[in-house]
Amino acid sequence: MSHVAVVIPGLDRIAGAEQQAMLLAIGLRRRGWRVSVVALSGSGGTAADELRKAGVDFISLEMRKGLADPRGWVRFHRWLRRERPEVVHAHLPHAAWLARWSRLAAPVPVVIDTVHNWYTGTVGRRVGCRCSRWLADHVTAVSRAAAASHLAAGMVSENQLTVLENGIELDAWRPDARARSAARRELELTDEFLWLAVGRLCGVKDYPTLLKALACAPETARLLIAGAGPLLTELVQLVARLGLERRVRFLGFEPNVKRWMQAADGFVLSSRYEGLPMVLLEASACGVPAVATDVPGTREAIVNDETGWLAPADDADALARAMAKLMRTPLGERRAMGERARRMVRERFSLETVLDRWEQLYAELLGRRSARRRIRLTARKDLRRQSAASA
Repeated sequence: MSHVAVVIPGLDRIAGAEQQAMLLAIGLRRRGWRVSVVALSGSGGTAADELRKAGVDFISLEMRKGLADPRGWVRFHRWLRRERPEVVHAHLPHAAWLARWSRLAAPVPVVIDTVHNWYTGTVGRRVGCRCSRWLADHVTAVSRAAAASHLAAGMVSENQLTVLENGIELDAWRPDARARSAARRELELTDEFLWLAVGRLCGVKDYPTLLKALACAPETARLLIAGAGPLLTELVQLVARLGLERRVRFLGFEPNVKRWMQAADGFVLSSRYEGLPMVLLEASACGVPAVATDVPGTREAIVNDETGWLAPADDADALARAMAKLMRTPLGERRAMGERARRMVRERFSLETVLDRWEQLYAELLGRRSARRRIRLTARKDLRRQSAASA
């Protein structure tokens, strides 16, 4: 049984990258792989329990000072030498650096890392990637935008890069009329138009622009925001200043966002940039048309005028116009948009299709490694024979 180690900074807070790493781990285990998830820090919480229930091993390196904690490096090296995974697959920069440099102390056949964001980070991050890229066999990016930005920054070479998009479980994310009715009754909604936004309450998601756009949208618009983060107090104060207290509800961290997806009439994303937003794919799978900012990553998950509408980033008026346009669209046309959105996800982002591509990439890289090893062994034998013949 082939063994893959999925390395991630932590699973105590689940965002898009963590969610995708978990789907990959559980999906590969279901297909017969031995899978271990290695977190740099944290206990893993309920995510670790979910992994173990699916037959995936979970290990925390308990690195309390990030990559500056030498004990975590030692633990990882010992684990690699003992468990000997054929593939080490890292997600996000810190995990990638750990996986790459650990190769010098505990060699493994294949090291891959995945880029989850268009943003290339600080100068230090870019330098770190350039200095260590020779230690990775391959790099994947979740979107064309993420691939292009990292190529332009010199953080990866073109011959070692593949775009391999996120995948979602279509059976888990689907329209459900009964769940929709129940959730809307809970919210005491009748004919109001319900918008849903999902994501951490931080600067890159640009919730202030979304709230200002909502203030300009028709009065029937209601907004649910699912997510926690450092800007909660600031956003609550902005809601009060805009007079939106009756129209906006903060759900906080929501482990079961699916029922709100199924209850929504429209999904809205106001981010300044993305990698490939899982929440937008999930909304599409639930048949919910979307309005989103026209930024790298996002524009690859929405077909303008077909599955929703794109609006310029940092422009509350433009976002409000796009939201109003969707609200004015007749119900039959909105449902047709939602059906097109789900069809797009089924054709491009099905988890089973993505898992096929991952297994193909693993096999290809392991095959190359074996071929190189056979060539080296053959060369050594030929050299020994030549030496014996000349003796």
